[in-house]
Amino acid sequence: MRMGETTEFMQSQIVKDFNRDLEQYHLGPLWEAIPAIMNHEPKPQAEAYLWKWDLIYKKLMESAEIFTPERGGERRAIYFQNPGLTYRQPWGWASTTQTLYAAAQLILPGEKAPSHRHSQGALRFITNGEGAYTIVEGERIFMEEGDFLITPAGLWHGHAHVGDKPMIWMDALDIPVIYSMGGTFFEPYPDQLQQPKKPDNFTSRRYQGGMVRPISDRYASVAPLADYKWSQTVKAIDGLSAFEPDPYDGYAVEYINPSTGETANATIASWMQKLPKGFHTKAHRHTHASIYNVFRGSGYSIINGVRFDWSKGDYFVIPNWAWHEHVALEDSFLFSCSDLPIMEKFNLEKSQALEENNGHQTVKGEFKPVLA
Repeated sequence: MRMGETTEFMQSQIVKDFNRDLEQYHLGPLWEAIPAIMNHEPKPQAEAYLWKWDLIYKKLMESAEIFTPERGGERRAIYFQNPGLTYRQPWGWASTTQTLYAAAQLILPGEKAPSHRHSQGALRFITNGEGAYTIVEGERIFMEEGDFLITPAGLWHGHAHVGDKPMIWMDALDIPVIYSMGGTFFEPYPDQLQQPKKPDNFTSRRYQGGMVRPISDRYASVAPLADYKWSQTVKAIDGLSAFEPDPYDGYAVEYINPSTGETANATIASWMQKLPKGFHTKAHRHTHASIYNVFRGSGYSIINGVRFDWSKGDYFVIPNWAWHEHVALEDSFLFSCSDLPIMEKFNLEKSQALEENNGHQTVKGEFKPVLA
């Protein structure tokens, strides 16, 4: 049967009637599903999108007038809902990409967010303020701007603010993955906020020498280092500045577990990258999806031919298998997290460099952000 004849047959009434007949028995026709589920290459429902800092900050401050950790929920966090992943889709609720959830969280002076633990792995990147701490498995970790913190799955963690200014950070968790797998567990701490059992900033004090690890950490541990200090991160990036930048990512470093050499979070990879003023990366695409926070600087990214202008505090998403390149209008630092470990575990990770037009896309449109 030729292609045209096959298409005509598949659209015939006898086939349609049989397909509907299968539904009443909770059965389904593979011949109808194949075109939708067996793509030649990734076609994610998630879209490239950008949220402006002014809008995020305004809504967080408005939420502070309504919700507190004691009233209305354990965490005052506003998550980034990808417009391509709607509430009507069972896999799309609270999804920034198809695998990751991200949010901006606000804690005010004097507030406490009670401890809990869950089967999702979490990370925090501190964007604004000082004076708050997170307590993970009995270790109080005082957070500063630019710090990267991890909370692997199953560990007790809570927050409190003993400073005098609002504090905001980025959260990222693998909620969509765990939810879709039916593996969600959540447990509140019995006595609200866990009390300290270790010296403050215990793990980061053990690693004051950078990635020279204590000999006890040559054996794998889930979280030998809980807080990656900004001062050490920027020092590592400055050390790369004597060399040529990576053509696709500039000067980039990855946060790793020093006892294993693998990603700091088992299911979420995290990077900090510096794009020098005027630097224009080449375009590439990869299977993993990424969520970015603009920690410092300004510039724009071209994602599948659309220009996304960004500045300090903005968040943006690069979906799976989307062509992307970055341009820095000033020295810029971009924090990003991705589902790269998930893709690698399932042997799905692939990448491709754009060869046409000297590795650069043609801009066909500009993203218009929703403003406060």
